[in-house]
Amino acid sequence: MRPRAAGVPALVLTGALLLAACGSDPEPSTPAAAPDPSASAGAVGGSALDDLRDPAFPEPLLPLDDLLSGGPPPDGIPAIDDPQHEQVADVDWLEDDEPVLSLTVGEETRAYPLRVLTWHEIANDVVDGVPVAVTYCPLCNSGVAFERTVEGEETTFGVSGLLYADNLVMFDRATESLWPQLTGVAAVGVRTGTALRSIPMGTVGWSQFREEHPDALVLSRETGHDRDYGRNPYVGYDDPGSDPLFELPGEPDDRLPPKFRVVGVGTGADAVAVERGRLATAGVVRVDVGDRPVTLWHLPGQRSALGAAAIDEGAEIGTVAAFVARLDGQEVTFDRDAAGRVVDVDTGSTWNAFGRATDGPLAGRRLRPVVHLDTFWFSWVAFQPDTALVQP
Repeated sequence: MRPRAAGVPALVLTGALLLAACGSDPEPSTPAAAPDPSASAGAVGGSALDDLRDPAFPEPLLPLDDLLSGGPPPDGIPAIDDPQHEQVADVDWLEDDEPVLSLTVGEETRAYPLRVLTWHEIANDVVDGVPVAVTYCPLCNSGVAFERTVEGEETTFGVSGLLYADNLVMFDRATESLWPQLTGVAAVGVRTGTALRSIPMGTVGWSQFREEHPDALVLSRETGHDRDYGRNPYVGYDDPGSDPLFELPGEPDDRLPPKFRVVGVGTGADAVAVERGRLATAGVVRVDVGDRPVTLWHLPGQRSALGAAAIDEGAEIGTVAAFVARLDGQEVTFDRDAAGRVVDVDTGSTWNAFGRATDGPLAGRRLRPVVHLDTFWFSWVAFQPDTALVQP
């Protein structure tokens, strides 16, 4: 792949919001290791990074005029291409309720702290032998994981510097097509219409992860880049009365204010969203996603990454999770007990944020996780305009 610009200075925005995560490396002499050349062979058939309107491309899936520059050039926010990891027991730099992304692939689980991913947005990793892209968009507060083998070819993903509906737009380094994070479908370029395989992933508190996965690996702060890991460059961004940072496409959906948090599941006509605050009040909400009963949970133990100047000082917002509400082919009904625990109604077994029964007659049983988004209303509805909004 041809070299990219080293980066641009950090942007100082109104309201004292400093988008320092969009800055370039202050010390370019210490870059991360280069991606595998076989996964970065350069654009084949034209690069969407160079020309969005290349006539050789298929019809784009998004209005090109609504793809906005967030400031940095491609790779100005550097993805982590050579991730280093630490054992859970060796990590002494995370607070108990600090947010981390929890990803399980096959028999292996890893944690990706938001204090690191806030500054990089993408980690190209291999988990249990599967090449994956672990992504986090701070402007949408959305963590999404994908397999990064595309049409039989392993590739890596980078940050394009473009946004659609304030959402991270990735590019694959094999063809330099553009992929909005919240769909995982190439929207511009030679791979337009190609879909990545999503992997369920959730944001949990560090102590929740540590207790459930004491032998797991954790993404290290040793990234090859000089960043103030732990500082939040988006102070106050999670204020529900504030506006998104950049102009949004189309007309607003006034069912909720743009910055209200929602938990979204399903796509198209099956898409369902629940306001996160109402889920926190209810504890458990059941929704139908197509022909699947899905149970959504809220449990205490996680801080917001987008409120305070330090990520570990954000407001307590709790952890949400989504699972298929079936065991052995039978639907299971869940509720929250007087102690604030999630229990199944039939046996009274207690369940944790990872969908595992921790005690009771069903102890050790696990529910199947559902791909879900813990995000803002404006971003969910921009990509799922036909969504139902459940107000429990």
